[in-house]
Amino acid sequence: MAAFLQWRRFVFFDKETVKDPGENGKNFTLPVGISACDSGRGHIVLGDMDGQIWFLTRSLQLTSFQAYKLRVTHLYQLKQHSILVSVGQDEPGINPLVKVWNLDKRDSGNPLCTRIFPAIPGNKPTEVSCLSVHENLNFMAIGFTDGSVVLTKGDITRDRHSKTLTLHEGNCPITGLAFRQGGKVTHLFVATLEKVQCYTLSVKEYPRLELDTHGCALRCSALTDPSQDSQFIVAGDECVYLYQPDERGPCFAFDGHKILAHWHRGYLLLLTRDTKSPNKPDFGSRETSPSEKQILTIYDLDNKFIAYSATFDNVIDVLAEWGSFYILMHDGRMFVLQEKDTQTKLEMLFKKNLFVMAINLAKSQHLDNDGLSEIFRQYGDHLYLKGDHDGAIQQYIRTIGKLEPSYVIRKFLDAQRIHNLTAYLQALHRQSLANADHTTLLLNCYTKLKDSSKLEEFIKSSESEVHFDVEIAIKVLRQAGYHRHAVFLAEKHMNHEWYLKIQLEDLKNYQEALRYIGRLPFDQAESNMKRYGKTLMHHVPEATTLLLKGLCTDYQPSQDSADRESVERNASSEEFIPIFANNPRELRAFLEHMIEVEPFSPQGVYDTLLELRLQDWAHEKDTEKKKVLQGEALSLLRSDNTVFDKALVLCQMHNFKEGVLYLYEKAKLYQQIMHYHMQNEEYGKVVEACKRFGDQEVCLWEQALGYFARKEEDCKAYISEVLQHIDQNNLMPPLLVVQTLAHNSTATLSVIKDYLINKLQRESQQIEDDERKIRQYREETAHLRSEIQELRTSAKIFQKTKCSMCNSPLELPSVHFLCGHSFHQHCFESYAESESECPTCTPENRKVMDMLRAQDQKRDLHDHFNRQLRYSNDGFSVIADYFGRGVFNKLTLITDPPGGKAGAGSLEADLQRDLLIHTKRQV
Repeated sequence: MAAFLQWRRFVFFDKETVKDPGENGKNFTLPVGISACDSGRGHIVLGDMDGQIWFLTRSLQLTSFQAYKLRVTHLYQLKQHSILVSVGQDEPGINPLVKVWNLDKRDSGNPLCTRIFPAIPGNKPTEVSCLSVHENLNFMAIGFTDGSVVLTKGDITRDRHSKTLTLHEGNCPITGLAFRQGGKVTHLFVATLEKVQCYTLSVKEYPRLELDTHGCALRCSALTDPSQDSQFIVAGDECVYLYQPDERGPCFAFDGHKILAHWHRGYLLLLTRDTKSPNKPDFGSRETSPSEKQILTIYDLDNKFIAYSATFDNVIDVLAEWGSFYILMHDGRMFVLQEKDTQTKLEMLFKKNLFVMAINLAKSQHLDNDGLSEIFRQYGDHLYLKGDHDGAIQQYIRTIGKLEPSYVIRKFLDAQRIHNLTAYLQALHRQSLANADHTTLLLNCYTKLKDSSKLEEFIKSSESEVHFDVEIAIKVLRQAGYHRHAVFLAEKHMNHEWYLKIQLEDLKNYQEALRYIGRLPFDQAESNMKRYGKTLMHHVPEATTLLLKGLCTDYQPSQDSADRESVERNASSEEFIPIFANNPRELRAFLEHMIEVEPFSPQGVYDTLLELRLQDWAHEKDTEKKKVLQGEALSLLRSDNTVFDKALVLCQMHNFKEGVLYLYEKAKLYQQIMHYHMQNEEYGKVVEACKRFGDQEVCLWEQALGYFARKEEDCKAYISEVLQHIDQNNLMPPLLVVQTLAHNSTATLSVIKDYLINKLQRESQQIEDDERKIRQYREETAHLRSEIQELRTSAKIFQKTKCSMCNSPLELPSVHFLCGHSFHQHCFESYAESESECPTCTPENRKVMDMLRAQDQKRDLHDHFNRQLRYSNDGFSVIADYFGRGVFNKLTLITDPPGGKAGAGSLEADLQRDLLIHTKRQV
């Protein structure tokens, strides 16, 4: 129970006298003799003692019609329908009539009366005390002074669609009725002078529940808004009670004799008799003495304050319409109470520092968040100035999202207020409105307070509760020395870079960092090994090498099988070579592993491994081990995976002779092989190189001879061997050999004696062969000349008896050629390719002609001739060959003159041509 005397009083309403707009500012005057009134649907409805019903519009226009012959006693205006229900009398006596009016329809200019029926229950003559109608038009309840309640069920606007029954009987007058609709359940509250009861109308038999043994006077009950759960208000002389359909709710101790109770938009309006006034009149009497004072009080039950209170004389009723309260007086005046706007009310509360009440009022008035935030800010400022920092920070927390955080943070940066600042920053993070600076500040607060429990609670929140920048938090924790917390945060949120940086740089936990990298996905593991590989290799070389081996050969994270990658991923082993800069032993193991499992490893792997093996070979002192290392290096060179230039440079740098020679031979650089032996003065190796590669490059022997010729040492044996090979293969002219050896002071004539003798003998033999051929050619030429002469001077006798083609006896017609071949006519036509050529001699003649044409085409091939002459060991033979082909002669072909006449020159040309055709030239 709340004592209203403790409630604060405010003036949230402005009282004004209603003026008549048509009377130049005079007070508005109500009709005389008002006996009933109600409001709703945009007008105020009045009933008078003459049976008229008046309608007052917002523009204060009055209209009326005659509803009853005598008087109107009760009016009920529905809020959701243009239906008005009235109770009055048409004749003297106790016979109240109920009339239902449809205000949207007209009958001779007046509202249409859709239903008239007597109100008395049965045949009992009793007066109506109160009236209530359900907004769905299916229920109407009428209370009587004899304690009866008549319920009309069905369409209340029609007689034939409704039925009437007596719901309640008693001895105490009915003082209040109210319908309550909760979902599909309909209740009817019934108040008398002694009791409060509730009927359930949506259930058969209409069960009744007695709620209280206290009642109320007439017009002292009301029903709250649905926002207040539609509670039934009963205003007694000592308290105001609120009822639910099944129980009594809260009560408020508002003393004083209640005359009137209304509820409108969260306000409870009570009209009470001034305690200094005379005694109250009897029930049913609405007359008051002229000197009676009445107090009108408007309560806000939610916020526990009095919104308005004033004294009036002889109030008829208080009606709520058009957003204001209208007070109807017996003297005809009408007052209006207009509620102040929300901002004005809040300012009034602010002036009195009633911030809690302002907040509650703003919420009840459904003020937006911006408005509420401003109230919280002002309340927080007020508490801050009073020194209540804990209370102030709670109000500032409620402004988060609307008020700039820096406004609050600046107030609490004092070290003594660090607890308050921490609370505000925590709330800021919970609402995910913190930026990086806020996170930094909060973590600094934790570290300065050394509140490890709060710090752990902050960083160990679940993923869905993380409201801060993780990276910023890690930086702050690391800077403050909370490495364990920073590592936890980095691992939890998979911030791999920070986790590894702290483990390696701050905690020096290299083994744990390596284990962590091994659990990462391929891309992240690869990038982190490139970043931290050198550090890890320096401190944990073996484990780092093992991880790199796995990373470059079908890497799989070392986690549960469910997290393993299905796609095979391999890193480039060549990119990790710089990590082993100071660990050659691990590097060699890594590279050998790679070429073993990945034969097609990058080129840099083979080059680096070759360099390592050559270094080991060069520094090895043990003969047996050095031989093994030499074999390993050569095997790598033979694998066809090394680049020639790089491998050659490495072999030369380490003076690896076998490797250099192998690479030269592989690249067919035979002259380089011989020059290498020459530089090392390995005479036997020089000769051996000439023997091995002289067939590919004949100039090697010539170079070897020149090399030995320039040596002042005794190289007769090597010179003799070289000369022997040159002589056997006729690689150099004798004169050039003599000139070459002339530069050697130790080479005597005996060195080339045998060479010269052999050379001269072969030349003599060649001369003899040439002379023999000359004689043979001369004899053949003389024979040919005699044949030509014979053909010129004598007839040719053809004595062939058989065909040269089919070897059958010749028969006429036949064909004879000067070459001595004869053919049948049909054989010649079948096999001859030309009428002027012998089929048998044609192949040989064609060869001769082709040779002539070839020689003719090669006459101008000077480049070809020069090239052959330059690279030939015997230039004289080349010149002789070309001379014999007639390259140096100008060939002139003489054709028959026109008309078939030929001179002596033409005859010579014909004979030469015939000779070429019928004679096979020996070449």
